[in-house]
Amino acid sequence: MGPVILHSVVSVDGFIADANDDVGPLHEWYFAGDTPITPPREDPHYDHSGTGNDFRVSGASAGYVRQMWESIGAIVLGRRLFDLVNGWEGQPPAGDHVVVVSHRPRPAGWHPEASYHFVDGVAAALDRARELAGERTVAVNAGEVGGQVFAAGLVDEVAMDVVPVVFGSGKRYFGSVEGQHLLAGPHVVVPGEGVLHLRFKVQR
Repeated sequence: MGPVILHSVVSVDGFIADANDDVGPLHEWYFAGDTPITPPREDPHYDHSGTGNDFRVSGASAGYVRQMWESIGAIVLGRRLFDLVNGWEGQPPAGDHVVVVSHRPRPAGWHPEASYHFVDGVAAALDRARELAGERTVAVNAGEVGGQVFAAGLVDEVAMDVVPVVFGSGKRYFGSVEGQHLLAGPHVVVPGEGVLHLRFKVQR
């Protein structure tokens, strides 16, 4: 069974979006470099940020991001993010499978060919994602759902792509997690252009 990693791009004060779900400059580094992460897709209109551009990052970031994305077998996210990006039109930025934590089923007629699974509850969603990912990584999107998985002690590592911006308020990386939780490390520190990649193992 592969590791479970909580991941997102985040401001230096710990927010993944503002109160209106606007990511502001958080994803600009994905398109500000000269090194592609992945080959262009046949349908270029949908990607991680919804801008329609190919992912092009700095050389320093490319190796880190490419390796991480290639390791991912399944992504777990909440229904709100799914609705905001329309599930990346069935083509997630990484991984072969997506598990959506939701009380509602897949929208009628929505990309029936895509390996998207709608599961009620974070524990059941993580079990399904692990089954789908096999020995590969399960990446859990940070935010409320990710915070619930983290608080339940089901996360092995925390991965942050820290962008030098202060939001002041908004949607927190760890959602509504309360109390103190210890992390080790960081065991990965990769400075890119406009972003700092960090990874911490969770202490148990």
